[in-house]
Amino acid sequence: MPNPLSSQKSKAVFYTILAGVLWGTSFPIIKVGLTYIDPFAFVFWRFFVSTATMLIVMLLLKKLEFKIANKKFLVFLGIANAAGYLLQYVSMNYTTASKAALFINLSAMWVAILSPKLLGESFSPKKIMGVIFGIVGIIFVSTNLDFATLGGGQFVADLALIISGITWALFMIYNKKLILNSTSATFQSMNWVLVFTFFSIAPFAVLAGPGFLALSSSAWLAIFWTAIVCWVMPYYLWLEGLKHLSASTSTVLLLSEIVMAIILSIVVLKEPVTVFSSIGAFLIVIAIALVSVKSK
Repeated sequence: MPNPLSSQKSKAVFYTILAGVLWGTSFPIIKVGLTYIDPFAFVFWRFFVSTATMLIVMLLLKKLEFKIANKKFLVFLGIANAAGYLLQYVSMNYTTASKAALFINLSAMWVAILSPKLLGESFSPKKIMGVIFGIVGIIFVSTNLDFATLGGGQFVADLALIISGITWALFMIYNKKLILNSTSATFQSMNWVLVFTFFSIAPFAVLAGPGFLALSSSAWLAIFWTAIVCWVMPYYLWLEGLKHLSASTSTVLLLSEIVMAIILSIVVLKEPVTVFSSIGAFLIVIAIALVSVKSK
């Protein structure tokens, strides 16, 4: 007889990898979308569509609860999430989609660095090695070992993406309190985090350029893809996976996000690949794996 626990875990692994793949498509889609719409309008409409979709789904399922616990905490998470997305969208006008995927996913490394101070977690030798690999990887990917580029606009954009990853690290650290709850409670809480993220992003719409409402079909396609396929769907799959997987296992499986983003960036966007950037990308992936897997 088949083991039901094994079957559930296999599904959880599949759901988590699929979530990573869908999230990975967001980076090249955002890069392409920014040729049709400015970053502030793009991020506004993405979160307007995703927030409206989530609220409608929850209402139809009669699972939307208006009693919000830890409201200040959820508002903080919404602001941190919004800051990360605003930095990402503005920065991606000046750098590559593959770099964005790598630098943003380094949030796992920043979590390892900040957790001992903020959560009292241990900082094991394996995590130290992961941080070293990550820092070296950042240097390789961002400079290609050509340090004359440090004063350029792309390096500034890369730095903003790194800061974005640090912002999401704070989001992930304090988000652990939500993950410890049941999946249903987590989904409710994160639904309101999405709402507060949108409210935090909305004021920046005043910085959007002309054509805020008169968008092309290509712009709307990028908006709906990133809102539904790169937020609502993978978020549901990720939560389903977390029912039967540890957070560390989930993080490692989500490396599929980086793999998908880099493949699409090279194949579709024709982004350049060098020996040093490839080495840096490999080091960053190893760093994320090292800091995510718990020591026995």
